[in-house]
Formats: sequence, structure tokens, C-alpha cells
Amino acid sequence: MTETNSRSATPPTSHGRIFADRHIGPDSAELDRILHVVGVATLDDLAIKCVPASILDESSGGVSEGLGTLPEPVGEHDALAELADRAAQNTVATSMIGLGYYDTLTPPVITRGILENPAWYTAYTPYQPEISQGRLEALLNFQTMVADLTGMEVANASMLDEATAAAEAMTLLRRANRTSKSPRFVVDTDVFPQTLAVLETRAEPLGIELVHHDLSHGLPDGDFFGVLAQIPGASGRLMDHRALTASAHEAGALVAVGADLLALTLVTPPGESGADVCFGTTQRFGVPMGYGGPHAGYLAVHSAHSRQLPGRLVGVSVDADGDLAYRLALQTREQHIRREKATSNICTAQVLLAIVAAMYASYHGSDGLRFIAHQVNSRARALAAGLRQSGIELASDTFFDTVTASVPGRARDVVGAAKKSGINLRLIDEDTVGISCDETTTVGHIASVLDAFGATPTTTDAAESIPGSLVRTSDFLTHPAFTRHRTETSMLRYLRMLSDKDIALDRSMIPLGSCTMKLNATAEMESITWPQFARLHPFAPDADTVGIRSIIADVEKWLVDITGYDAVSLQPNAGSQGEYAGLLAIRNYHLGRGDQHRDICLIPSSAHGTNAASAVMVGMKVVVVSCRTNGDVDVDDLRAKITQHADSLAAIMITYPSTHGVYEHEIDDICAAVHDAGGQVYVDGANLNALVGLARPGRFGGDVSHLNLHKTFCIPHGGGGPGIGPIGVRAHLQPYLPGHPLREGLGGGAPVAAAPFGSASILTITWAYIRMMGAVGVRKATLTAIASANYIARRLDEHFPVLYTGDNGMVAHECILDVRELTKRTGVTVDDVAKRLADYGFHAPTMSFPVAGTLMVEPTESENLDEIDAFCDAMIAIRAEIDRVGSGEWPVEDNPLRGAPHTARSLVGEWNHPYTREEAVFPASVTTRAKVWPAVRRIDGAHGDRNLVCSCPPIEAFA
Repeated sequence: MTETNSRSATPPTSHGRIFADRHIGPDSAELDRILHVVGVATLDDLAIKCVPASILDESSGGVSEGLGTLPEPVGEHDALAELADRAAQNTVATSMIGLGYYDTLTPPVITRGILENPAWYTAYTPYQPEISQGRLEALLNFQTMVADLTGMEVANASMLDEATAAAEAMTLLRRANRTSKSPRFVVDTDVFPQTLAVLETRAEPLGIELVHHDLSHGLPDGDFFGVLAQIPGASGRLMDHRALTASAHEAGALVAVGADLLALTLVTPPGESGADVCFGTTQRFGVPMGYGGPHAGYLAVHSAHSRQLPGRLVGVSVDADGDLAYRLALQTREQHIRREKATSNICTAQVLLAIVAAMYASYHGSDGLRFIAHQVNSRARALAAGLRQSGIELASDTFFDTVTASVPGRARDVVGAAKKSGINLRLIDEDTVGISCDETTTVGHIASVLDAFGATPTTTDAAESIPGSLVRTSDFLTHPAFTRHRTETSMLRYLRMLSDKDIALDRSMIPLGSCTMKLNATAEMESITWPQFARLHPFAPDADTVGIRSIIADVEKWLVDITGYDAVSLQPNAGSQGEYAGLLAIRNYHLGRGDQHRDICLIPSSAHGTNAASAVMVGMKVVVVSCRTNGDVDVDDLRAKITQHADSLAAIMITYPSTHGVYEHEIDDICAAVHDAGGQVYVDGANLNALVGLARPGRFGGDVSHLNLHKTFCIPHGGGGPGIGPIGVRAHLQPYLPGHPLREGLGGGAPVAAAPFGSASILTITWAYIRMMGAVGVRKATLTAIASANYIARRLDEHFPVLYTGDNGMVAHECILDVRELTKRTGVTVDDVAKRLADYGFHAPTMSFPVAGTLMVEPTESENLDEIDAFCDAMIAIRAEIDRVGSGEWPVEDNPLRGAPHTARSLVGEWNHPYTREEAVFPASVTTRAKVWPAVRRIDGAHGDRNLVCSCPPIEAFA
């Protein structure tokens, strides 16, 4: 290999040891070609031409000002060795703490087949359903599992965690209750403390008054719009909620019940007890605790409330051939369309973890789950019997897995004695200890716990702990999806069959603007399944979690360095949660200064829809700022709105680079104008992949930003989650960072997620990325992404005009291709282009956002020039096909674009189209690429919305 074709100028002996050369797609020769087309000589020249000089950090030797404190990069094996050292600093004790987090045994076929399989973890949200049928089917299984176990009719495709699911249940009840005008919401005193804390966070800005009440004594006096209970309760108590629910309905209130799905295999589900909403977590269905996450929460309702359900909902429709097909249903509910009228700001869900939970249920089936549940309950009963025999008082005689014991004055001693045996119990107070059993609990564990109490195992049969009136009698998980895959061979093939129906990043480039589908390197992913990280309880003693907390501290510090902020909170477990937490900090800052009147949030018309939804959720009023024809914020309109609302201005939310993919040169003026009026500047970090190493929002005017670790910092999208959306803040907002009721030393603000550090176990991915890239590597990644986007803009502009560019004719890390004029002239729509790309083997760019009738393209730094050119060639070939429609050679309603995507089955039999079979499935540029066969033809979304089916259809539907 000659030096000009090598990956870098480093000696051959070190080639491959520099991770940045593995992560960044174009080699030196390819990069030279890219820069030549773009019209600059070097990456540094590109930075000067693209980024406004007023915000551009100075750099020397490839290191930007502010990044000098990042450690020198190491290779993949060295980084893994360091992670192994950190892992060794953790202690994996037997966790019997409970509180919604339980150890679980993930079937190895699921660990290897999903969690460690890039076909699953590199996939994107299934907005292009024809090439997402595998993960859509898996999510439909999840919805069916939740609906069956809860006794409800409709479940969504996952929530972020149990606490935020509870908060969404509360607001859903408020929307759905058309008869009650009361602001009061009753919450049982026996809910998990972290759930109560998040409910309090959500309630206060919305004017909801929480009423804490012991529901075992019935309902409180007065009016209220809703009631929230939990089964089992935090104490472990099982309570029959039928009478309570009936009383609430008589009082004009609706009822939400949080329920443990494993318990519901033995206990009557809330849907059969009259509950209107059911929420919870699926963590103990094979998803490791991971020091708090990520886990898939759930939310389920009866059909009457299906259109009030927040989050994503997978439904069943038909394709162009009338065959059954899956797609996301009722998408008009989503925040990108409804904005400040959205029912929720949820954007990322927990798809990857929801799929793990669904496959856990599929692998075990109803009989297997009942067996696990009986075993868990028998361990808890044996524990209770031994404690009773020793005269120890229990909080309740009815329970599933958790026993709460009263030991006046000696609770700390009991917990300490258990710790010496390698077991963590829950210290409730000085007189009370909580013990939770799970599927890993053994007879030996029970004996050790009893010994810590000074008790001994009983020799008599333990009394039943589930009352006969609460025993479940209904069937569940009877669909073939939960009865067919009992053997590993069957499950292995099922997972492969599903993944073959999808296009993920392991098959081709996913050029999604605004979503940054970059490489999720194997070395970054490897540690997430290590037990030293995966089996940590989020409320474990600090002595057990030294290693993971050191990783958390590193990530916090590095993100401070990269962003220029003064402090970071890692608690928000999605970008939407980061937005919410950041705006909440701004709100509480104003309130702390006595500025209760500051409630106006300015948002450009081009902004992500989550911005407006988040602002409303923290009690702000949205005022839209216009954009100019070039896509920039209209600064004149901004100044007019600031003048109009000067006394009540709370904040502006601005995405930088802009949602239009441009570095706006007036960003510092915008920030200054808002600050001069007493407002705060929220810089949305969705496009941070175009800033790292070049400019720091905390230094050019931002007061707070959320950072999408699942975009810029390599945590994978996983088919629509997990995500992490930490926030960085300036020092004056630091006191308002999220705190937690079970964790001291965090911020003084209200918690926004169930776990203190959110989805902590996947922070090792971001840690590994930064550790291996170093200051030079992250800056080069940013500049390469910008170079590649400008290269695409140059190559495609004559075929699909680039809608917006900056002052120097440059785009940032993404570009918008305008299809609107072509649609007017030919009738070919942006949907046609997107679906046709599947025949070429590509996932479509982002459709119609932020401008209807356009495609937003983002190549990321991970794609080499061959792949970028292949995408450009496909788009140019598609333009030629559009021209054939425009010339009349192909009719508007029957051409390869309108007929796309084409399945293998569609080729069989009579062919009545004016284009050939070969033109349908083997357009010229596909012949050199591995053929991707879409699983279904174009799906009829409207049919599915009219005929809403959100659980697995009967087997006859497949006949």
C-alpha cells in the first residue's frame, strides 16, 4: 500500500492501533477527494469557511481550545483493559433491594442474538416500515405481552422507565377525564419513592396537586381527577383494588395502577379490576439492572383511551398487495407534528430493551413465566415464614416477592450482617428492612438473610401469600409468538428471520438528517453486558459501585470540557428528558430569583417538535419566532418578540447548527439579545456532532444544552432507543440540576427519571468513544462529517436542489434536498423517493422535516467515500427515473418509484407494469451491492389508522 492510500501518515507498525482511523470512514486519499469537490484544501480551512469566526475555538495540532484536558487516545484493547479495571472495582453483590429493580437471567441466545447483535442495536426508529418489519413485529409482540399481562387492550411500544411512565399515566388521566375539573391527583403512600418524586416533578409546573394518601384506608375526602396505586406496593403489600377502583369511578375519577408484570402471571391484572391505565417496567424480563438502566417502561390502556396514549404505537395494516404489514400507528399524535399541542414530548423510546423483554416472554412462554413467578414467591414465603417463626413482625401477610420486616432499633445491624454475606438489603429506616426476591434468589440466600435477622429457616410449609380473591384465572400469552420458540434453535432462527427484514447500519448507510446514525463500534459496545456493570442495582451501596461511578465522573468531566459548560447531569434518559430537565432548571432559576412572571419561551418555527412540547410541560407558553427564506432565524422578528414579551421572557430554545443544517452567523447576537432581556438561552444539542472540537455552546452564549449521547457520542439508536440526554449548564443553573430522593450529592433540583444517573450502564459506550478518539479524533470526526455533508450537497445539488446554505455557500453536517418542484412537475413525491431508495439498498433520509416535501441527508463521519458515492449514485439514478415520469414515458401512477419498494414475491406471476422486472429490483447502481429485499410492499398507513390493531393478529391473518 502506498502512503497516499494509507489510512493516515502514521508508520505501518501502528496502523490499526489508532481508533480514530477505524471510526472515521474516509481515508486520507478519499478525504482529499472530498475536500477538492467541496473547494477547500484542508479540514482546518473547512472549519474557517463553515463556522462563524465569533464562536470558532482556536486550535493547534488538531486540538481545539478547551479540549486539551481530554486524555490522550488509546487503542481498542487498551480501552477495554481500562474498562475491565473499572469493572473490577465494582462488587456484584446479591441484590435484594427491590424497589422496581431486580436481578434477572437473560437467556444467552437473547444476549448474543439481540443485545450484542448490530443487526438489532444499530437500527433506527421504524419510520420506514417496509424495511423495518422485523423490529416492528418484535415491538408488536411487546405490546401484546404487556396487554395480555395487564388485562388491558392497548399498550404502547415502551416508555423510558417506570417513574416517567407513571407521570405519563397521570397526565393521560387528566386529559381523558372529561367530567372532573379538579386539579387534585391521589397517590398511594405505598408507591416507590422514585416514582413519587418524578410524579411531584411533573405535577407542579402543570398545576396538578398531589394528594398522598394510604389507599388501604379507602379514598380521601374531596374531589380529584385521578388515583394512582401500585401492585405490589413498595412494602410488598398486595391489595385488591376492585372496590377502590369502583369507588373512584363513582367519584368521577379515573384510576392508574403500576403493576409488576411477573407478579401479574399469578395475580389478577389491573385491567380485570377496573383500572383505566396500567404502567410499570419490564426490567425483570431479562433486562439487566445496569445501575439504573436502560429499561423499557410500559403504559397500557383500554381501547377508549388508545388515541390519548403517548409514545409510539405499532399497528397492523396491509401493503400494496393486500398482505399483512406492520407500521407505526397514529403518528399524527407525535410531538414533531403537534408541537405544543402534543400529548407528550417523548421522542426516544426503549425499543432495544422492549424487544429483549418481549423475546424473554416468548422464550419462556406463559408456563415458564408462571414457573419463575412461583419460584420467586416461594422464596419470599420461606423468608416470611422464618421471620415470623422468630417473632419478627411483617408489614403485610399478602405479598408476591417483597417482605418488609420491623426490627426496632436494629435495622442497620441487620443490613450490615447481610452485607457480610454478600447480600444487599433495603434499609428503609432505623427500624425497618425491606427484602425482595427475584429469579436469581436461592435457598442459600434466604438462609443467609434469615441469619442476618437472627432467625432460622422454618421446617413447616410456608403460608400462601397471594389471597384467593387475587389469584389470576385468565390465560395470557396464547398467541403463537409466545408458544413457538421454546428451543434455542427456534429462537435463534426467529431472531435471524426478523433481523433479515430490516435495514440497519450493519447493512448500509442510514443517511438520516437530524438523527446522526454513526458507527457504534464493537469496542464501545462490548462492556455493556459485563456482569460487573450489568448486575449493579441503582441503589447499591457506594462501596459496591466505585468503578461505574468513576466512569460517570469521567463522562461528566469530558462533556464539560467538550461543551464549555460548568456542570453536567447524566440523569435524563432521553433527549426529550434532557430538554425537559434543562427547561425545568431555567424555570426554577427564575422562580428562585422571584421572577414568577417569566414564562414565555421563544422557539424558532424550524425547531424540533419536542422543543415546544417540553416547554409546555414545564408550564411555559410558546411564542414562535419566524425564519427567513434562507432558513436562519429572523432576527428582526426575534427582536420584536423580545420587545413584546420582555418582562415575561423566560428562555429561547435554539438548535445549533440550525435545524436546517446551517451555521447561523448571528448566533452570538441572538444569545445576547435574549440575555439582555433577562432570558436564558437553551441550545438544543441535537446537532452537536457538528460542534465537537469546533465550538462550545457554553462559551458562545448557551446557558443550558441537552446532549444526545445516542447521536454524537455513539450510544446506538437500537431501533428507537435507548437514548441518553444529559444536560450541561452554566454555573448559575447548577443548583437546579436533577436530584434524587435516594441519592445525596446530586443537584438540588427535582428528579426527571427513576434512577439517579439514568441509563448508567451504557455510559461505558460514550466513555470508550471519547477515550479512544481523544481531542484530535473527536475534532476530526466533526470536520469529516461536515466535509461529507458538503460533498453530498455538491454532488446532488444539480439533481435535487440544496434548500439552505450558510453565508459561504456551505452546509453543516447535513443538507436538505428539495423535491417540491419535482413533485409539482412530475407528481413524484418525497415518499416515492424514500420508498424507491429501499430498492437501491438504502434507508431513506429524513422525510419532510423540517420542511415538508424535502429530504434531510446526514452522512456522518463513519461512512467512507465508496458508500457516500453509492448513495449519491442511487439518488442521481432516481432523479433520472423521475425525469422518465415527467417526460410521460412512465405514468404517474405506475412507475418504479410509485411501485416501490418491490419484494421478491412481487416479481412472480403476471407483470403488467410499463417498467421491467429488472428495472424494478435491479436498477443499475444496485448490481454491485448486496441486494436488500424489502419484506413488504408499500404500506397503507391510513388503512391501519382506521382499523387500529395494536397487538398480534390471530394466526389466521397470516394464511
